[in-house]
Amino acid sequence: MLEGLGRAVGGANLSEESDLSMQAGTKRNLVRIANGQGFWGDSLLGPIRLVNEGPLDYLTLDYLAEVTMSIMQKLKQRDPSAGYATDFVQMVRRVLPQCQAQGIKIIANAGGVNPQACLEAVAGVVRQLGLTGVRVAMIEGDDILSRLPEILAAGHPLKNMDTGQPLADFVQRATSANVYIGAASIVEALEGGADIVIAGRATDPSLVVAPMVYEFGWSWDDFDRLAAATVAGHIIECGAQCTGGNFTHWRDVPDMARIGYPIVEATPDGSFVVTKHAGTGGLVNRQTVASQLVYEMGDPARYLTPDCIADFSSIELADAGTDRVRVSGVRGLPPTDTYKVSISYQDGYKLVGQLTVAGPDAVEKAQACAEIVFARAALDGVVIPPADRLVELVGTGVCHQGIWPKVDNPPEVVLRIGARAQDRAALDRLGMEIIPLVTSGPPGVTGFAGGRPKASEIISYWPALIDKQLIQTRVTVEQVS
Repeated sequence: MLEGLGRAVGGANLSEESDLSMQAGTKRNLVRIANGQGFWGDSLLGPIRLVNEGPLDYLTLDYLAEVTMSIMQKLKQRDPSAGYATDFVQMVRRVLPQCQAQGIKIIANAGGVNPQACLEAVAGVVRQLGLTGVRVAMIEGDDILSRLPEILAAGHPLKNMDTGQPLADFVQRATSANVYIGAASIVEALEGGADIVIAGRATDPSLVVAPMVYEFGWSWDDFDRLAAATVAGHIIECGAQCTGGNFTHWRDVPDMARIGYPIVEATPDGSFVVTKHAGTGGLVNRQTVASQLVYEMGDPARYLTPDCIADFSSIELADAGTDRVRVSGVRGLPPTDTYKVSISYQDGYKLVGQLTVAGPDAVEKAQACAEIVFARAALDGVVIPPADRLVELVGTGVCHQGIWPKVDNPPEVVLRIGARAQDRAALDRLGMEIIPLVTSGPPGVTGFAGGRPKASEIISYWPALIDKQLIQTRVTVEQVS
């Protein structure tokens, strides 16, 4: 086992912190980096087909989102061996032999809140496959849940970026807290010879930034190139969303069942081409790429990451052939001296159930059903204030309310009814009154096969900033034999 020393990856200038400036120069003139997962739950066919259907150098997999971290932390609390993306282990089993044969390296933030357990699971798969000499790296240090009291006591309030509230009054309810770390630790893992890199809450673009820095020998103050790599990572981070998935002109997307997942063909000057394997379904053009560029966009001139600030307004897109878009001209600035922290906390309970209401006067009957449920619950002492109630009639235009014209008289609607409260038992009692509407409410009520709904926890999101100097990461590279 090779173990890197714990070190800071923060600071205003990463080149001052890292010995990984890669001064040896360019290793390759073209590097193919693909992303086969846009979230935990994306199709396993994405990475499997990427490996099988054409040449690659790196396969990246982005599993994490804010709510995912909280789910993983809860899983780990129940089982110390859980807390990572289990789909990743299944995927490794399917593709690793071919990746090893072709020299494809795998980079994923599948470690969630338990990179060690993820590494052990992957090592088990390597042994079961009978492979030798596979080097698996894990990155730790982004999970600061246990450190929150210490950080607050040291005078760092971790104020909510939306409300300005300090975390102190909510810290006892925190369920996860993870720092969005950048590409430096992933580069360190690659320098250690890793074939598979398992990170926790590394930023989505950093999965792509790291191999470009590693391969092309960029320094950490080459902000234009770092920004270009960040743009590349942002374009492919959601998987097939830039190759025709979720695209407005969806009728123009051929063979969506076999949609190709995205590949970046990167070059040392920072320019790159977005494409997909030849012969696959989907579509890559300026419109599909531009649609993904504006996804989760704040200030387009200041797209903040741990590695740099990318100016999305400087991006130049040009068609470069069938299913090929060239991206160039990206400009960047030094990063800020803080990391973003994603904190989740327990915020009461919720209950949501649904029924289908069909036939004449479906809307009026569904509205009556909702009123009956809350009235009957109140008869047994469960009073839900109107502000804490949810009543939606799917089929009347609620998904685009205020944008799409309201549908006044549909032949059927789906009634979604629910509530939030601090009392879990009260919500469970409310849920008991939904299904009885089938025989004691208006006619035409059906769709109750899902059974009686139960209350579940509400996990709320708390975004904050933290001084980079407070965060240490550790890279461990293990050779599995």
